[in-house]
Amino acid sequence: MVGLDTKLSAVVGARSATPFQKAWGIVTVADLLSQYPRRYAHRGEPTALDSLPDGEVATVVATVMRVTSKPFKTRRGSIQTITIGDGRSEMTATFFNQPWRENQLSKGDRGLFSGKVTRFKGEAQLTHPEIKLFREDEDIPDPAVDVERARQWAIQPIPVYPATASIPSWKVADVVAHVLASLDTDEVLDPLPDEVRAEHGFLGYVDALRLVHQPQTDTDWRRARDTLRFHEAFVLQTALLQQRAVSRSAHTLPRRALPGGYAERLDEALPFELTPDQGLVGAELAFDLARDIPMNRLVQGEVGSGKTLVAVRAMAAVADSGGQSALLAPTEVLAAQHLRSIVRALGPDLSAELMPTLLTGQLTAAERKKALLRIVTGQARIVVGTHALLSDAVEFFDLGLVVVDEQHRFGVEQRETLRAKGKTPPHLLVLTATPIPRTVAMTVFGDLDISTIRQLPQGRQGIESFVVPLAEKPNWINNVWKRAKEEIDKGRQVFVVCPAISPKDIEEGDEIERDDDSGDAAPKHPLANVVDVYAALTQRQDLAGVRIGMLHGRMTSDEKDEVMGAFGRRELDLIVATTVIEVGVDVPNASTMIVLDADRFGVSQLHQLRGRVGRGDVPGICLFVTGAEQDSLARDRVEAVAANSDGFELAQIDLELRREGDVLGARQSGGRSSLRLLRVAIDGEVIAQARAAAASVIDTDPTLRSHAALKAAVDRRLDESEREFLSKG
Repeated sequence: MVGLDTKLSAVVGARSATPFQKAWGIVTVADLLSQYPRRYAHRGEPTALDSLPDGEVATVVATVMRVTSKPFKTRRGSIQTITIGDGRSEMTATFFNQPWRENQLSKGDRGLFSGKVTRFKGEAQLTHPEIKLFREDEDIPDPAVDVERARQWAIQPIPVYPATASIPSWKVADVVAHVLASLDTDEVLDPLPDEVRAEHGFLGYVDALRLVHQPQTDTDWRRARDTLRFHEAFVLQTALLQQRAVSRSAHTLPRRALPGGYAERLDEALPFELTPDQGLVGAELAFDLARDIPMNRLVQGEVGSGKTLVAVRAMAAVADSGGQSALLAPTEVLAAQHLRSIVRALGPDLSAELMPTLLTGQLTAAERKKALLRIVTGQARIVVGTHALLSDAVEFFDLGLVVVDEQHRFGVEQRETLRAKGKTPPHLLVLTATPIPRTVAMTVFGDLDISTIRQLPQGRQGIESFVVPLAEKPNWINNVWKRAKEEIDKGRQVFVVCPAISPKDIEEGDEIERDDDSGDAAPKHPLANVVDVYAALTQRQDLAGVRIGMLHGRMTSDEKDEVMGAFGRRELDLIVATTVIEVGVDVPNASTMIVLDADRFGVSQLHQLRGRVGRGDVPGICLFVTGAEQDSLARDRVEAVAANSDGFELAQIDLELRREGDVLGARQSGGRSSLRLLRVAIDGEVIAQARAAAASVIDTDPTLRSHAALKAAVDRRLDESEREFLSKG
């Protein structure tokens, strides 16, 4: 009996199955059947050849226009060139030493051509493509005999699958057809409850699988995709909600603020009123902390919206119960900045009592020993650190709250390592200045409660943003440095950010955007880097007298502190830096942000960098310098940020411009998505409906004891790393 969990090799043989495992990690029947067609072609419908992406394996429906063969001039052998067309444009397919192609192909032949799209002398071509001519079909209906059947044959959808150089689309289709013919339908149970399927009018699971792979009409595969898209959302939401139920079944110590305690004294000492959003989120945190269920809350907010203050108020409440709080920051620069911000918020008296303590890898042996002693004795009620906090040598007296800043910079394992240092499960607070679209929040962070701070404190200045398009205006780079000098002459300071430290060394933890994403982005050129830009700026005559420093992650902690300290004291006018200044760095006198090779950064990173200026009494200026061509995806990213200052709107734009990446596991942006049909950028309504349906199941059957098919689907959906991701919540 062949079921979804049957090994593919047991159905088609190891020789046929092994290439699928190597190419796509396909091991079981379920893996193969969830390798859905990328699109559908028709025998009577040409494919737009001028829209094929460079560098990818593509499968096209096209017509042979001509076939030629020429001998090589300098060596033995020949080259065969087949020109194929779609009625609007043409491209070539080339073969080496295959003269029999002249007999195989004739002008007017139509079929499927599959190969890697490359360019030769600017012209698109397929090198050594696989070819499947429609005339090779054994049962082509004759229009003179059966007009209707001939029409159906012409319009029947042809599934086009993701392909490799060795596995063309139709080979995938052949293996899928063999597996579907062998499938024991009694072994394939539907994970959707009957009432959910009936409510939405979905197909049965087996029918959906058959029609998505072997449709007779376009309506067939559209209905099948709608059903399977909901299946995907439903199974994923069930997994997330199951973990949410598990985390809420744990017990911990309540952490309540006391009358006259640290939290109350902190609020009384604040020299300003909290914004309504800060007050609301603070109340949500206080409610969570006072319960005996561990808090799992994400606080998202605009750059400069006051997330750190909200976290400090929560830390003070934990201290009232005798507990400690640990804040995990992604860089030493940010950790040191957080410590200064916390000390400033607490004031001298509370700081002396709560003793905020810094722990990073760059401390001297004596400083580290002193910090570890404060932590293990409970003297330090607030601890701020980098990955050094995760060391086995770090022991807490009573860890009650873990605060993770910029979660995307950490793996789940690191977050869990810190949480495991609590004698009872500590509360968890995740902070992010990268606003998250609602659909991503439901998928990536479905097991967390989410709070949002939209309002900025009064007094924040506006920021003007401009794109400097070097592709069209290369000389404008001189205007950039002229504008920087004008700001410096007014007594203000300037950040210059580069995507790399040196020509071959990017900042640790950064993911630089490729300059060929989607095949149409920026021209290839060396990355702007701190070392070279610093050297160039110190030699510019128009910047003579400007005090310039540099800052990057390869510097020691002391070196970084010295540079930031000098910048904060206005002893430096301009800093050339990497993204170590992306978040948390607060220099009110800095008015100008210049981002070089801005197209090499993501939307959220550009928005974060922009937020480093305009924090004082003067408006901010942000110059996004880019060599990306107009209408490229890379240029669109930069233009989108320059045109929009709302981080929440930019987050949605970013999601629409990019692929969503893995929604489970460490990879959460860009790259190949673990989702098959579901797209969080556009399927918000489907995700919301699936979440509601999944919640009704989990509320009555949290272990899925009465939903065996759904439980099997969840187990099948989660590989080992994704299961670990969820179990660590």
